[in-house]
Amino acid sequence: MKTIATKALALGLLGATALSPAMAADKPDAVQIGITAFLSGPASVFGEPAKAAAEMMIEDMNAAGGIGGVPIKAQFIDEGAGGEAVLSEYRRMVQDVKVDAMFASISSGNCNKVAPLAEDLKVLNLMWDCGTQRIFEENSYRYVFRTQAHATPEMLSTVLYLLKTKPDFKTIAVVNQDYSWGRDSWEIFSTALKAMKPDVEVVAEFFPKFGAPDFSTEISRLQALRPDVILSTSWGGDLDTFVRQASQRGLTNSSTLVLPLAESSLERLGTALPAGHIVGTRGDHYFLHPEKKDDPAFSGFVKKFKDETGAYPIYPVYHMAQALNALKGAYEKAMEANGGAWPDREMVVDAMKGLRFSGLGREVHIREDGQGVEDQLVGTTVKVDGYDFPLLDNMMMFDGDEITTPVGENSITWLGTLTPDFINGIEVENFSHGS
Repeated sequence: MKTIATKALALGLLGATALSPAMAADKPDAVQIGITAFLSGPASVFGEPAKAAAEMMIEDMNAAGGIGGVPIKAQFIDEGAGGEAVLSEYRRMVQDVKVDAMFASISSGNCNKVAPLAEDLKVLNLMWDCGTQRIFEENSYRYVFRTQAHATPEMLSTVLYLLKTKPDFKTIAVVNQDYSWGRDSWEIFSTALKAMKPDVEVVAEFFPKFGAPDFSTEISRLQALRPDVILSTSWGGDLDTFVRQASQRGLTNSSTLVLPLAESSLERLGTALPAGHIVGTRGDHYFLHPEKKDDPAFSGFVKKFKDETGAYPIYPVYHMAQALNALKGAYEKAMEANGGAWPDREMVVDAMKGLRFSGLGREVHIREDGQGVEDQLVGTTVKVDGYDFPLLDNMMMFDGDEITTPVGENSITWLGTLTPDFINGIEVENFSHGS
């Protein structure tokens, strides 16, 4: 483009109007993205819906003109192949396929690995689903951004919901997967809980092996201890197995389960999760979103997804929508700053900071540290005629800005400064199932 423009100016043959076709011709044939997701193994319950959603959304986006008239093309990497395979394929996508952006990853461990690689390769990387708060608290990146919240607002909103709805509970136990997510999310949750309710007693901490098929030992101990509340930030098959076995043994009748990631399990659990238990949605992600369910675009997507996949969309689907819309928004913002001409990679990277966009829920914005801020929806399970799985009622929406660790601060340190006054100082919007 610079060569054409320079020759034109030197010859005095082309004006600004005549330059437009040359600029337009510099558009690529496609905006190419690589997407990592679990497409095999137990975590594919997240990855497969996200892949299906990406394909559906990209098809719709391309039918509407793609990004500035350029279609989007996606290729997928299976996170189920393991961390080393992900890194190898990630590098191949960037260096050989020459993708314009990467969406990585679901696994927090993979996010920790690909973030420095993205910096080395100077490729725009959108962390589209992973929850670890450590990414931007322990490092600074130019090319890495997260298009949704991290674990701290997800856990803090659940703690606040628990304290607002059951302020008099005295005892709590935890059953979490024994790896970094299970340990880290409990540290976040327990730090916030003890700061705002110092008199709470932790009666048991169980960390069964990841992928454990049997929770009878933990359930027996919990039945003997009878804690008021049982937290599990587990997900996928582990969470489903624990809840089913707890329900069969009657544990769901004697203790309130608090399940910050269980929105993704509701349909699979069916009647195993009865009414009266607390569920988080990792954002405001819910197929009956209280503000969006009557919107034709939202309800139309939910119906189309259900018709094509046989299941309602879960939070990875909504996270994928946010990443795709963030990418489109960044290109459009960069084009506007570039006088309408197609932007280069660095211009798109520059456009990410301060970007505001929406997926299928409320608006998300990217802070100066690259972290996305999104509101959090938490509710209590309720049985509703016409559905063979629990829905959410007594929902509360928490403002993401109020519950996200401030820029430059450490989550655990910040949470430790909270006081009981913080509970009432946080204003929430309330929704019922029928509203």
